[in-house]
Order: sequence, then structure tokens, then C-alpha cells
Amino acid sequence: MARILITSALPYINGIKHLGNLVGSMLPADVYARFKRQQGHETLYICATDEHGTPAELAARAAGQDVAEYCREQHDIQKKAGDEFGLSFDHFGRSSNPPNHRLTQHFAHVLEQNGLIEERTDKQVYSIDDERFLPDRYVEGTCPHCDYEKARGDQCDNCGRLLDPTDLKDPYSAISGSKNVEVRETRHLHLLQAQMQDRIADWINSKPDWPQLTKSIAQKWLKEGLRDRSITRDLKWGIPVAYEGKPRPGFENKVFYVWFDAPIEYIGATEEWAEKTGNDWERWWRTDKGAGDVRYVEFMGKDNVAFHTVSFPATILGSEEPWKLVDTLKSLNWLTWYGGKFSTSGNRGIFMDQALELLPADYWRWHLMANAPESDDASFTLEHFASVVNKDLADVLGNFVNRITRFCKARFGEEVPSEGAYGEAEAALEKELDVKIKSYTDNLEQMEFRKAFADLRGIWVAGNEYLQIAAPWTAIKEDKDKAAASVRCALNLIALFAALSRPVIPFTADKMFAIFSLDPVEASRWPSSAAEALSRFKGGEAFTPPDVLFAKIEDEQVAEWREQFGAE
Repeated sequence: MARILITSALPYINGIKHLGNLVGSMLPADVYARFKRQQGHETLYICATDEHGTPAELAARAAGQDVAEYCREQHDIQKKAGDEFGLSFDHFGRSSNPPNHRLTQHFAHVLEQNGLIEERTDKQVYSIDDERFLPDRYVEGTCPHCDYEKARGDQCDNCGRLLDPTDLKDPYSAISGSKNVEVRETRHLHLLQAQMQDRIADWINSKPDWPQLTKSIAQKWLKEGLRDRSITRDLKWGIPVAYEGKPRPGFENKVFYVWFDAPIEYIGATEEWAEKTGNDWERWWRTDKGAGDVRYVEFMGKDNVAFHTVSFPATILGSEEPWKLVDTLKSLNWLTWYGGKFSTSGNRGIFMDQALELLPADYWRWHLMANAPESDDASFTLEHFASVVNKDLADVLGNFVNRITRFCKARFGEEVPSEGAYGEAEAALEKELDVKIKSYTDNLEQMEFRKAFADLRGIWVAGNEYLQIAAPWTAIKEDKDKAAASVRCALNLIALFAALSRPVIPFTADKMFAIFSLDPVEASRWPSSAAEALSRFKGGEAFTPPDVLFAKIEDEQVAEWREQFGAE
């Protein structure tokens, strides 16, 4: 049994997340965590809300709330949405909680002791009308490299170059739109990443099995040369620049930059989990306390990769302390809404809470993972969503389950028939399933989700094809024992399909287990062979035919949703 630590990029506190945020990190992490648990591995899936920075302050102000109150409320909203989507976090923490404060201040202290933090006078954009220094991403203007007119002060979304706000041409405040800005001097702490260039490069080069997207982004940053980055900001909401309760002189009105403290919250949230459950968080994070045998896997969208392949590792490595580093970083491209961006203000796209008002979670989970944006950005459309749900879930899986349970009830009663022995058709099915299950398992291991769920659909299809060949409705006229054996095989397939499907459609899988009153945890143990799986039910086991597992999505619903969510 292995020990697997899984983290997904922290969802920002500012508002409920949309389907693109969901499939970019949290959902694939959940699928992988569920898979690993079903294999019997000791698995810990940690996430949290990312609560610091200017957007939280501004959102709280717009809501007429104190920022701490706002963050508490939004955390609860996001946790509820995650629970309803079946995200199986072992703990969903908060970056504003005490463990992250202590750890962030600790890392800053040891990095400075190791000569990797330096106090410098910066030139920073100040908005006279807003009466505040502007964080990097709240300065916008024209990119000096590609002339994109909506470049942010930290990065240009058009050409991908890293920027400083003072690099921008014609800068203005993204808060108010005011061009009444000027550059002023302010003191900040800088993490000397440039000194870590070779060490970070060696570490990245030691990961040849990383996904291509992850490697290409990391290598791009290395090729451009690592730059020292400020890790403090002129804000009130955040982690104070202090150590052991003592503020740093001259930094009383500053906090640590959200991008410095947010990844540290992976550790902080694990400490929160340990405090809540009585477990030991250090055995997951300190290699001198047992974390040496942990496999650590991170999930995130491509816009977060650079910070997790450079900045966070620079913090961990630079501390010279025995912290666990990530082993595999699974990155995903973006999910777009009809080729454009999801937008709350523009009423474009479906957000997690809205999705669940329309359909159960498994409809969304299946479509998003079967079409995950792995090799490139993927465009979500309601038409494609309806087509996939109807074909895969309703016609293939749902139809199989409903067909065989109803036939069995009508001809053999509500228990698994015991008559008859498996023959050539069942032997051929077992052989086919062993090949398909191995491919499916291997692709889940590699986190190749589109391939994996194409395999899973192929397994469902194999069950339907078997039914067509065995044709118990025909066989029963001449050989009732043969028909009984094929029905027993097909009912065993339901339990097998449930176990294999549980990582991606857990609510439906549990409904399928409930047909036979099976305990979902025990029954979902990953199958060792098709022969073993198809011999679970020997005959005589009671079952209850389920209601229709998946209702088809009608054209009228798609048309209504297009109008409601801005698909034009």
C-alpha cells in the first residue's frame, strides 16, 4: 500500500467557481484520489480557499462586508458546492487560518537566514484617485513586448511574458480605471529566485515523466531566466510581515504577497486536518518525520504551473529544511465557454451552483472528465454536453442497467439466477474486459483522463455487446439455464461497472451498488480480474431494479440554457 498526497490549486475566495475552474484542478484531483483509495492506498486529498489579496478586499467592499466576514461566508459557499459535486476532500481549509500564518512567517524567516530574502526599495504604481498602491495585477496597460492593450502588471495574457507594472505603457488602475497614477517608492522583501536558477533547473530536469504541458511551461521560465520577486505587498488583509509575534520594523502596514502564502497553505491545511482528526501532519510533509515514502501529486490549470514549478519549490528548497517536494504536477489547459471566457459579470457560462440546479453532479462530472482539456484548450458547448450525456450515460450505461434488471425481474424474479454455467461468450467477455480494464487502469495511473474515460465507455459498450450476443430474451425460449447464466453475468457487470465508474460518477455508482444492497466502500475495491468480478454473485442474491439512472437532455432544455447562460 502506497501513501499518496494530493493537492489541487486553491480556489480563490472571490465567488463561486465555474466549470472551467472545476475541471482545471479540483475535479481531476478528486477522480485521482477516489481511484487511489479504491486501489487501497493511503490517500490524503487536501485543498483550501485562497483568501488573501486585493480581490478579496474589493469583493468584500462591494458586498458591504468586513473582509474576514466575507471570506468566512464565501468559504462555506465553496465548501458546500464542492460537497454537492462529490469532491472528496479529506480537508478543505482556509489560507487565512493560523497554521498558514505561522508557516508563512517561518518560511520567510528561514529564507532570510539563508540569504535568499533581501529588503529593497521598489518603485510601485500608486493610484492617486484610489489612494493606494496597486498590486501588480491591478495595474493594466499596453504590453511593451506585443502591444496587447489589456496586459496586467504581473503577466501579459496575450504573449505570456512576465512583467512588472512599471514595464506597462499607458498604465491605469484596474480598480477604478483612473489614469491618475504615478510611480512611488516603497520598501519590500524580495525572494532571490535568480540565485536558485541552477538548483530549480536541476530539480525540474529530474522529472522527465512530467506531462508535456508542465515541462514546457517550466522550461520557458528557466530559459527566460528566473527573476527575483517581491513577496510583500502594501495591504492590510493578509499574513502580517512578522516573526514569532514581532512585526518587522517598517513593515507594520504590509502583508505577505498572496502568491507567497497560498502554496504554503497546502501544508497549513494538512495541519488543520491533523488538528481536526488527531492525525500527524508531519508524516505527510517532513521527510525526516516519515514523508520520504509519500508520493505527492499536484493538479492545476496551466496559469498556475509557473508558480508551482519555480516559486513554491524555491521556497521549499531555499529553506534547506526536509520538506516534501511535488513528484508529479498534472497541469490542464483551459476550458472555454463557446470559445470565449467564462464571465460572472457578463453572464457567460455555468458556475458550480447553477450547474447543480439544472442536473445532478454526475452528468457534469462525466462530460468534463471525458473531455478534459489536456492536450489543448477545450470549448464547452451545451450541444456537445447534451450529446455526450445522452449517448454515453443514458444510451450506453443507463440503458444496460435498466434493460437487464427489468428483464431479470420479469423472467426470474428479483434475485440473481443461479442456474446455468458460464460458456464461450462469458469467457470471451472476461478476456476482453481484462485487456480493457488494464488499459483503463494504466491511463488513470498516468492521469490521462480523456483516454481513461474513453476506455471506461468502451467497457460499458462491451457489456452491451455481450448482451446482444448472449440475447437472454431469445435464449430463454430454448435454454433457460443458458439465459440464466447470461443474466447472472450481466448483473455482475453492473457491480463491476459501478466499481470502475466510481472515481468519475460516484453518485451513480453508489445507486448501482444499492441495487444489490452492497456496501459502496467494500464493493468498490479495484477489481483484480474480470473473472473474479463476474463471479461476485453466485445466485440467490436479492436486488431491486432502479429508477432510470439518467434522463436524456432534450433540445428544448438546451435552447433554454443557451439563452439563460449567454451562449450567443
